Amino acid sequence: MPTQDHPRGVFVTFEGGEGSGKSTQIKLLAERLARDGRDVVVTREPGGSPGAEILRHVILSGVGKLLGAEAETLLFAAARDDHVRAVIAPALARGQWVLCDRFFDSTRAYQGRVGGVDRALMESLQRVTIGDLKPDVTFILDVPVEVGMRRATARRGAAAPDRFEAETIAFHQALRDAYQAIAAAEPARCVLIDADRDADTVAAAIWSALPARLTSP
Repeated sequence: MPTQDHPRGVFVTFEGGEGSGKSTQIKLLAERLARDGRDVVVTREPGGSPGAEILRHVILSGVGKLLGAEAETLLFAAARDDHVRAVIAPALARGQWVLCDRFFDSTRAYQGRVGGVDRALMESLQRVTIGDLKPDVTFILDVPVEVGMRRATARRGAAAPDRFEAETIAFHQALRDAYQAIAAAEPARCVLIDADRDADTVAAAIWSALPARLTSP
């Protein structure tokens, strides 16, 4: 697969609402890259590093929501700072491919566009936590809300829904709209993928889109 010469590794993020299939597609892409001889690190947010995983449990328990949108955003920022320093930046410095299930676009969508957190605060936290580190490409997996929620329900089985799965249909529709807006605003980085298809078809679309994104100026 042709790619430009990167002074660092390649950073690919996956975004989307609940049940959009991010975990499945990351697994499939990681396996294909490994077969192609690439050294791949798979990680996630919130979480991905020891400190961030602790904060993940706090966030998904719903404590952040009780404290308010701004406080929840600060929890995400703290988790991301640890994740970037401990996992993402070192892996990229080693020349590895990093595939991450959610990154700063999730905070922009969930807490920013849907939660109404002040844009200046969001941008300040982004500068502090990631600086100039941005994904080389972001795949936004798009599915109708009803489809995503049905998948999420089937995935968790008898377990209780987490902080975000428990939100209303209106919330999830607003979230889908937010992700579509992000994709439209940053077409050089973001690829909107129709994920309301079987996993292999979605994986083929992702693989087909990847080379052009990495060779674009």
